[in-house]
Amino acid sequence: MLVLKFGGTSVGSIENMIHVKNIINDGQKKVVVLSAMSGTTNALVKISDYIKNGNVDEALIVIDALKKNYQKTVKTLITNVALHATVLDYVNHVFDTLNSLVNTKHDILLYNQIVAQGELLSTFIFSHYLQQENINVALLPALDFMRIDKTNEPDNYYIQQNLNRIIAETPDADIYITQGFISRDAEGEISNLQRGGSDYTATIIGSVVKAEEVQIWTDIDGFHNNDPRFVENTKAISNLSFDESAELAYFGAKILHPQTVMPVRALDIPVRLKNTMSPASYGTLITNQVHGEGIKAIAAKDGITAIKIKSARMLLAHGFLKKVFEIFERYETAIDMITTSEIAVSLTIDDTTHLQSIVEELERFALVEVDDFMSIVCLVGNAIIYHADTPNLFQVLQDVNVRMISYGGSNNNISLLINTSDKLETLKKLQRYVFESSVVGV
Repeated sequence: MLVLKFGGTSVGSIENMIHVKNIINDGQKKVVVLSAMSGTTNALVKISDYIKNGNVDEALIVIDALKKNYQKTVKTLITNVALHATVLDYVNHVFDTLNSLVNTKHDILLYNQIVAQGELLSTFIFSHYLQQENINVALLPALDFMRIDKTNEPDNYYIQQNLNRIIAETPDADIYITQGFISRDAEGEISNLQRGGSDYTATIIGSVVKAEEVQIWTDIDGFHNNDPRFVENTKAISNLSFDESAELAYFGAKILHPQTVMPVRALDIPVRLKNTMSPASYGTLITNQVHGEGIKAIAAKDGITAIKIKSARMLLAHGFLKKVFEIFERYETAIDMITTSEIAVSLTIDDTTHLQSIVEELERFALVEVDDFMSIVCLVGNAIIYHADTPNLFQVLQDVNVRMISYGGSNNNISLLINTSDKLETLKKLQRYVFESSVVGV
C-alpha cells in the first residue's frame, strides 16, 4: 500500500482536484492524506482571531466569503444531483456551525475546532467527487484514529489499533481518503499536529500500514539545492538521506515538515517528494542510503533571536551551562545553535514567547545581550565537515558578518548565524560557489 499526501495548493482549485484524481486513480491501493484547500486555514485562523478580539462582524464577513467560495466549488465540481445535495448540505452545516461559534468564549479548544474545518471540508468534497467518478473510495475520519498524548506526541498504540480497525471495516476500497493535520488530544478534544502537520500525518499512517512508500505531493519537484524563492537556477536533488532531509526541513526548507521522517526512518520506508503539476518528474527520494559527499543543499531559517550570556563566574566553573539550560527548559524554549568561550555562551532561539522572562532570569547571574532579525543559513550534505573544499566557504563569506558558526556538531550540517539583511546575498554567494563553479563536487 502507498500513502500519498497532497498539500493545500494541490487541492486548491477544481482543476487541481481533477489533476489529483488522475494521479491517484492508477489501480494501486493507497491512503490519500489531504490538507485544507489553499487559503482556507489562513482564513479560519483569521476568524478565530476576530472572535478572540471580539470582532464578531468581521468574523461573520470572513465566514460568509469562505462559504460562498466553497459553494461555488461544489456547484462546479459535483454535478451528480444526489451527491451535490449531500455535499452542499455538509458545507452549509460547517459554516452554520462557524456562525454559531462567533459569540463563544475563545480558548484553545475553540481555536482547534475552527481550524480543523478546512481538512474536514476538503476531504468530504474530494471523496464525494471520487464517488461521482466511480472510484471505489472510503473516507477515514482522522478524528477516529489520530490522537496525541499529554506530551503532544503521537499516541502510536492508539493510532495503530484504531486505524487498522477502520481500514479492516472497508477492505474493498481502492482509495482511502483522510485528513492531515487534525487529531484528538489525550482528553478526546479536537487538536492538531501544528501547521504543516499533514506531512507528519502521512508518515505516521505510513508507519502503521507498513507502506511501500510515502509520497508528499506539493507544487515543487522535490528539495532544491537552494531556496528558489530567492535564488535563480536552483535544481531538485534526486536523493537524500533521512538525516540530510531532517536537517534541511528544520533549518528552513519549507517543502517538508521537520518531524516528517521520524515515524518511517526506523522502518526504512522511503519518502518521495513529488510535484503535483509535473507527476512524471522524479522528485526527491529520501531513504537511509547515502548518495555522494559534499554540500548538497542550502537552506535559511528566519525569525532567529541571538542571546549572548557573559559572566566571569563561568571561567573554570562547572554547572554554569546546566544553570543556563534549565532556564530554557523551564520555559519550554528550544535552542537551535550554541557556541561557548571561556566566559560567554551565545545561543539562538526561534520562539520568543517567553524571551523577557528568560532574560530576566539570566540577568540574575550574567550580562545578557539580545539581537533579533537574525537568520540561520544551513549547509547540508553527507560528511561535509570532512570535505576538502568545505573550509573555502569561509573565504567566500569574508564580506558577510557571520555572528556564529556551528561546525562539527553534525557530520551533515554547517550552520551560520547572520543578519537577516545579509541573507539574500549570502544565499547567492554560496549558490555561485557551491553549485555554479567546479570547486566543490557533490
